[in-house]
Amino acid sequence: MNRFSVAALAALTLTTLALPTPPASGQQISKDELIFLTPDWTGQRFDDGRPRVPDDILERMKLVTLEEAWAVLRGQGYHFQYEGDWQVLDPDAVLVGRAVTATFVPGRPDIHDQYDERGRAEGRSGSQNSWPVDMLQPGDVYVADQFGAHVDGPTVGDNVGNAIFANSGNGFVYNGAVRDLNGLREIEGFSAFFRSYHPSHHNPPGRLNTTLVGINTPARIGAATVMPGDVVLGRDGGVIFIPPHLAQRVVETSEIVRLRDMFGQQRLAEGTYTSGQIDARWSDEIERDFSGWLEENIGELPVPPERIEELLENRTW
Repeated sequence: MNRFSVAALAALTLTTLALPTPPASGQQISKDELIFLTPDWTGQRFDDGRPRVPDDILERMKLVTLEEAWAVLRGQGYHFQYEGDWQVLDPDAVLVGRAVTATFVPGRPDIHDQYDERGRAEGRSGSQNSWPVDMLQPGDVYVADQFGAHVDGPTVGDNVGNAIFANSGNGFVYNGAVRDLNGLREIEGFSAFFRSYHPSHHNPPGRLNTTLVGINTPARIGAATVMPGDVVLGRDGGVIFIPPHLAQRVVETSEIVRLRDMFGQQRLAEGTYTSGQIDARWSDEIERDFSGWLEENIGELPVPPERIEELLENRTW
């Protein structure tokens, strides 16, 4: 599929407010259970109970660094949200969105056949690896635990990649091998984090290698735990999964750090203060200077003006 047709398909799909969600099955978590497991989230939810972090938070998240997000989560007691050492399609890409999770296990015919039969009865179509992809909505990120499968393991190639992008306008995090790298790279604006590449395909004739056992259930991605609705932040070869109730805190903390760094570096370049003054706890004089700098540059800084106004209202210098 060429870039024009992919872009057109994505644009057509993204004009839809929501895609129909297939009925929950034994693989898919129930709405009540998902709400039970995300008690700290008090904002909007999708129809299936998945937390829906606002679009403006997702947009602002694109400027957050992994270090900034990690520090906030660690400070809140979340020690297992980061996983690194990924292969990527574009090393400069930043992936941000709401997680839709899929958990695969090594193929087991009895379980696979039962889920397959029930899925058909519930109106699901195609192979099992397409079922969570069909559920993606604009702004989602497909997060799949493929248990590191390599030979005869890939459930994502350029066809599934195009479907992911068409449904979500976004990319994926995939704990396993992918195929069709050339085709995936042709999807303009598409970003992906994956473990390895192999030209084979999952479940070749006569060999069942993968079975889908979880849709939007808690999932393990390497050393990280991810929940459906977590905000995925992927950049610089690493991925961090941010619980939805901490997403705004991460963004706002990052924005404060970003502004203070910009101010400090500018004043150092100008020779106004020494490195010791900037690296230490700021004096009242520097804090007053910082407030004036915010007011003077409010329309030119990489933080929404309304956020800067909020900061200024709460400052005492």
